[in-house]
Amino acid sequence: EPGLLPPLIHLPPGCETKRKYKRSVYNETMGKKSKRQRGNNRQQEEPSKNHIKKQQTAHPSTTTPTLKEEETRENLRFEDPFVDEIIEEDDEAVDNEESENEDMDNEEEKPGRGGNEDVEIIQSWHPLMGHRPDGEEDLELEIDPSAYKMYHTLSPEWPCLSFDLLRDSLGENRQRYPHSLQAVIGTQADDAASNQITVLKLSDLSKLPQDTDEEDILGDEYDKDDDNGDSDSDDDDDVDLDPILEHYSLPHYGGVNRLRAMPQTQNIVSTWSDSGKVNLYDISELRARFEVSAGRAAANPASNSGAKNGLVFSYSGHSTEGFAMDWSTVEQGSLATGDNEGNIHLWKQTQGSNGYTVTPSYETTGVSIEDLQWSPTESTVFCAAESGGHVAIYDTRAPHRAMLRPHLHPKTDVNVLSWNKFVGNLLATGGDDGTLCVWDLRHFSGATGGGDKSS
Repeated sequence: EPGLLPPLIHLPPGCETKRKYKRSVYNETMGKKSKRQRGNNRQQEEPSKNHIKKQQTAHPSTTTPTLKEEETRENLRFEDPFVDEIIEEDDEAVDNEESENEDMDNEEEKPGRGGNEDVEIIQSWHPLMGHRPDGEEDLELEIDPSAYKMYHTLSPEWPCLSFDLLRDSLGENRQRYPHSLQAVIGTQADDAASNQITVLKLSDLSKLPQDTDEEDILGDEYDKDDDNGDSDSDDDDDVDLDPILEHYSLPHYGGVNRLRAMPQTQNIVSTWSDSGKVNLYDISELRARFEVSAGRAAANPASNSGAKNGLVFSYSGHSTEGFAMDWSTVEQGSLATGDNEGNIHLWKQTQGSNGYTVTPSYETTGVSIEDLQWSPTESTVFCAAESGGHVAIYDTRAPHRAMLRPHLHPKTDVNVLSWNKFVGNLLATGGDDGTLCVWDLRHFSGATGGGDKSS
């Protein structure tokens, strides 16, 4: 019936169709790629290749046209609405080059790529960078969250120059979140009578959310759900909780220059006061309150266990204030303190009591003792960091003189030092100029020093 079938294009015999062939770069092995495109107007589409061949076979090229068989509903002819088009490689290469140029133009138009807009430069900071010239903005330091698994901030009432962490009863090498910790801090208030020692407990410390996808690091073959049942614990670690802070304080006269807890009995805390005194505090009763709040102790721990708190010993034998202080990890109750006039005093706990015997043992004129640390393996050996750039090694069996005193940091002060707890011959020092050095004590050359180092 009219209108039911699309109009047909009848070609007279001898007519030939021309196809446009263009090659495209598919890859080095395939060579050519065929693209099929639909025409916009079916009435102007060319017949398919098979249809043309059929017409040419049925109607040889003659001068007299032959009438085609009339198309009916029972005898329909197929017309391919698609046209094969092969794009030339040269044309494709030109198109790719033009698209790349357009992408480069778009990149140049972005802010910070040669435009007039100001660009903020972010760089890592280290101590040797120095300070900006006068008149310029101060450096603003910001943390990089990707460098931390856990990060929390705490702002006390007064600045705290020193603190120490306390071991709890939950064990070591804890991996699962949320974490908890106990610490003791000392304040630097504007008035000597306003200072205090604060014992605090932080709990429900959750980890930072990590934006990095594990599959990007470990690969597609890693299945984090198939990890021997650890996926449930990972889900627990990702729980975001509000941190809980508990704290109790004791009065302390004078600002706290340095604070250290005894390794063997961490309820005993020593403080270097800016008033020139060294004090010992017992914080066992304050720490027992944390056990009560956690439900692991009786409601009145002081009456049940005889716990005490407060000042138990005070020493004023130093001629001035100081900052250097360290407890021995080998011998319980051994303490060394150093002041700003080069004096080092040694402490020994009295047997069977809470008293201590303090002996002025070493004096180095013209320097300040910046830091002290006992050997992690020997009960009689300790080292001292001096303001003149020297590091002195002492043995308590040889009083009034240093065994070694090398000049490790010329033209600067040695502010801090740390003795390696696992490799006893390695010592790390930090200078006032920002340098950090690691030394091998086996190669110290004596009084004038030098030694082998890696920094």
